[in-house]
Amino acid sequence: MTPMTVLAAEGGHPLIPAVYDIVWSALCFAIIIFVFWKVLLPKFRAVLDERSSAIQGGIEKAEKVQAEADAALAEYQKQLADGRAEAARLRAEAQEEGAQIIASMKLQATDESERIISQAKSQIEAERQSAMVSLRSEVGGLATDLASRIVGESLADDTRSANVVDRFIADLEAQTPAASASASKEA
Repeated sequence: MTPMTVLAAEGGHPLIPAVYDIVWSALCFAIIIFVFWKVLLPKFRAVLDERSSAIQGGIEKAEKVQAEADAALAEYQKQLADGRAEAARLRAEAQEEGAQIIASMKLQATDESERIISQAKSQIEAERQSAMVSLRSEVGGLATDLASRIVGESLADDTRSANVVDRFIADLEAQTPAASASASKEA
């Protein structure tokens, strides 16, 4: 006999269980729900609450860290702007100081060149005077000898010879500017 024939022989419907099966099943279901409601559900709620508070704390901590990061970023940007302003100020000061140093060096160079030129002019003048004295003595001696030969008398007298030499040099100096003036007119 098959189970369907047994059920049909007992007079029940094959898909509807017997009443005692329903009662016992309902009693087991109620016990499971009671245990779930009193034991497991509070543990699940505790775990979920713990996770929720951990998540909430993490969010608050993240917001706090984000606020601190924003404040640090703002401070960094402020310091960066201050640093750039300081660098620009130092660069301007350095340029100004460089310009002052250059001006000072130019002034020193000008003073030094004027001193060197003045020293060179005085040295040239001294050498010119020395050459003039040397020339006077040599030309004077030659002129005196030549004049003595031409005149036929001795010009050994110092006063006479000095007068002759001075006159000769004065004539030469008078001729030199006239000669240079006529040379520049011809050019």
